[in-house]
Amino acid sequence: MADYKDTLNLPETPFPMRGDLAKREPQWVKEWLDKGAYKRLRSVAKGRPRFVLHDGPPYANGDIHIGTAVNKILKDIIVKSKTMAGFDAPYVPGWDCHGMPIEVQIEKKHGKNLPVEQTLRLCRAFATEQIASQKKDFQRLGVMGDWDHPYLTMAYGNEADEIRVLGKLLEKGYVYRGLKPVNWCFDCGSALAEAEVEYEDRKDPAVDVAFRIFEQDLSRLEKAFGERIQKPAYAVIWTTTPWTLPANQALNVHPEVTYNLVDTLRGLLILAADLQEACLKRYLLEGKTIASCMGKALENIRFQHPFYDRQVPVYLGEYVTLDTGTGVVHSAPAYGVEDFDSCRRYGMKDSEILTPVMGDGKFAPSLPLFGGLSIWDANARIVKTIEEKGALLAVDWRHTHSYMHCWRHKTPVILRATTQWFASMDRKVGSESLRETALRGIEATQFFPGWGKARLQGMIANRPDWTLSRQRQWGVPMPFFLHKETGALHPRTPELLEKVAKLVEKGGIEAWQGVKVEDFLGAESASYEKSRDTLDVWFDSGSTHFTVMRGSHRAETNFPADLYLEGSDQHRGWFHSSLLVSCMLDGVPPYQGLLTHGFVIDLEGRKMSKSKGNTMAPQEISNTLGAEILRLWVASTDYSSELNLSAEILKRVVETYRRLRNTLRFLLANTSDFDPARHAVPVEEMVEIDRYALAITASRQQEVARNYEAYQFHLVSQELLAFCAEDLGAFYLDILKDRLYTCGADSKARRSAQTALWHITHTLLRLMAPVLSFTAEEAWQVFARKSDDSVLFQTWHRVPEAKLDPAVLEAWAELRRFREIVSKGIEAKRMAKEVGSSLAAEVDIRASGPLHDALVRLGEDLRFVLITSRATVHKADGPATAQVTPSAHPKCDRCWHYRADVNAEGLCGRCQLNLKGPGEPRRFA
Repeated sequence: MADYKDTLNLPETPFPMRGDLAKREPQWVKEWLDKGAYKRLRSVAKGRPRFVLHDGPPYANGDIHIGTAVNKILKDIIVKSKTMAGFDAPYVPGWDCHGMPIEVQIEKKHGKNLPVEQTLRLCRAFATEQIASQKKDFQRLGVMGDWDHPYLTMAYGNEADEIRVLGKLLEKGYVYRGLKPVNWCFDCGSALAEAEVEYEDRKDPAVDVAFRIFEQDLSRLEKAFGERIQKPAYAVIWTTTPWTLPANQALNVHPEVTYNLVDTLRGLLILAADLQEACLKRYLLEGKTIASCMGKALENIRFQHPFYDRQVPVYLGEYVTLDTGTGVVHSAPAYGVEDFDSCRRYGMKDSEILTPVMGDGKFAPSLPLFGGLSIWDANARIVKTIEEKGALLAVDWRHTHSYMHCWRHKTPVILRATTQWFASMDRKVGSESLRETALRGIEATQFFPGWGKARLQGMIANRPDWTLSRQRQWGVPMPFFLHKETGALHPRTPELLEKVAKLVEKGGIEAWQGVKVEDFLGAESASYEKSRDTLDVWFDSGSTHFTVMRGSHRAETNFPADLYLEGSDQHRGWFHSSLLVSCMLDGVPPYQGLLTHGFVIDLEGRKMSKSKGNTMAPQEISNTLGAEILRLWVASTDYSSELNLSAEILKRVVETYRRLRNTLRFLLANTSDFDPARHAVPVEEMVEIDRYALAITASRQQEVARNYEAYQFHLVSQELLAFCAEDLGAFYLDILKDRLYTCGADSKARRSAQTALWHITHTLLRLMAPVLSFTAEEAWQVFARKSDDSVLFQTWHRVPEAKLDPAVLEAWAELRRFREIVSKGIEAKRMAKEVGSSLAAEVDIRASGPLHDALVRLGEDLRFVLITSRATVHKADGPATAQVTPSAHPKCDRCWHYRADVNAEGLCGRCQLNLKGPGEPRRFA
């Protein structure tokens, strides 16, 4: 057997089969940074239409986690795909720097009660360290952006502009100061935003408490029920927060609910008719209804507090429900929003509202019976006191209910009335309220996925006024001067705010600490004091559309942004706060589109978190499998719901990656000696299957580009894999190997194939680049042979028009389907050990109609499409069949086809033409 290996065009490429990603990726990161790839990309894209994805800033505290990695990778895919699509798509990364978590870290390390100036200095230094650490991790993921000039909410200019935003909103009339119940965390010592509250189950005592009728109002109760009352009568309430009873100031009933007067051994009980049976069962009492009335008949009738010498009136409340309890709700206006609103509606003044709970969770020392106790410790004492007073009808000591918790400390949160600064949701400013403006803005916003719209709408429609103020130090101040007696703002507040902003612009928020009242107000200083409040940290990030997009980075961005992208929790977080600030400031949302992704969960459906010990660190994945695998997993997963992650899932992603990489390697190896300037074959002269391959490539590119545009990255991944595995690997490249390896190196037949492969490689690399940036760049350097170029600087490839009639395209599609029938027949012979490779087989085909015509049309080239040594077509009615038989002819030592014309040197006729003659003609395949 002769050795003709040296006569074949065997592929060669420096692009290795093994990715060795964990080792190679850091080298690419370094090269991108050293060569200023992002800056060069801005130059390349200058003048194109701009696309702005405004970065939702991660918090500058702790290492990035898998959820942060998902978020940044999605953003990177979008920015890169928009660049490829012909946009100038800058990416300015940002960080959220102020707030409680950093202040807590400083307290842990340096202790509490530090001087304010020292706390601020330490917080700023800590945030700076965290940003540097997180930045390296983001860069390691292959995320490209303006890392040298990120935006920071703690940058002096941004802090100053945030104060200016506050001033604008105050002047417009949205901001007011007042007493209201707000979410309060005892561990934070501060009010919390809605987004900082989460719900967990908690066990508390649930009690049914009797409020005896106030003797002077007995006749009014008799009139309401139309019944003479000769026994003690009680309104009965049910509550899971006994600690609120010392602050009880009213009872609420629903005006349109029927209430019964029920005669029992414990006296006459007032209960909602629909709940009477359940209540009596809970009290272990028999009862008889002696009278009924509607709730509105009970309005303003007074009852006696169960353990204080205090009378509490009945107020009407539409919010009273019959889900559970008694139908009568006890009202502590300092500790419930509905209670507060109800009492205010009936004329209760701020000074009359009882607020016995202090900021640390203890009752004020002056409170009778329970002063100095923690509210949680006081629960049992309060229940015992109620029992001693004869007012306890039932108690469940371990009632489980969903309760508010601080998302940082995981400890219970209460509603607590304090004097705070608010942004009004319903005050008319101009022609509409903030709520109306925001809901109108939502209608104009595009949502990805669509369900995000209803979620954000629901939250805006039902939210209370926004509590803007916080009682912390590391935050942008609300630099107001307040009258010591009235609490009123100084009449020159707008002017004073701008004066403070200019100081902060030069020295940061620390400058406010050095401000003395007399320096600003002169002779008036004795009557005024500085506000100690800081702004809600959600106001920091929520105003970046002004402080960043129209401030520190206005040259790189537009307002409104094209897209905001964050996790599904941000409908009540950054999406929410940004919408409200922008609607107050500009009357429109700061974004045209909102994209939401789910959380990362394990195989048991649990959200991944450090506290649960079920997380997978992105750093570890990058350092073992490679960031590219993480990127491909993100792109392959439908982010619109939760994202499942496990070692087994990543193992499958690795297999997908290998298939993609091997396809690239084949393409690079078989175009290594191709120079398009010298070797490209005009489309009209190309072998037909090569033109068909161009048509397939153009179609796939169109679909992939469409999915990128729709942010459907899992469909992008599916299309890329199908292109590599089905269109190329299982069809075109499989057929092409014979022509690439056996035809003359510079023959038209081979150069036609290489022309197609060159366009396919261009297309595939660019389509892959937004997701597989490292691999695409590595391959591009081999393919383009320009060390100063980058695949990231390119746009979608212009695939030449195949110029094939639709009938021809359909004929090839028919052939692809028929190949499967032939392949099954060959596989059956292989299993029976009648043939080894498919080239050892010959096939006789019986077909009719369009399939027959498509097969016959190819003539001798049909065997190359089917990868057999002979293929003969017979016209016959009925379903198409393929009869496979082993070839009886000798095997060519060079091309391995079994042919009758193999000569004494072991060469078939076509190999003789390719080696010693003009080369074989190829028209179709």
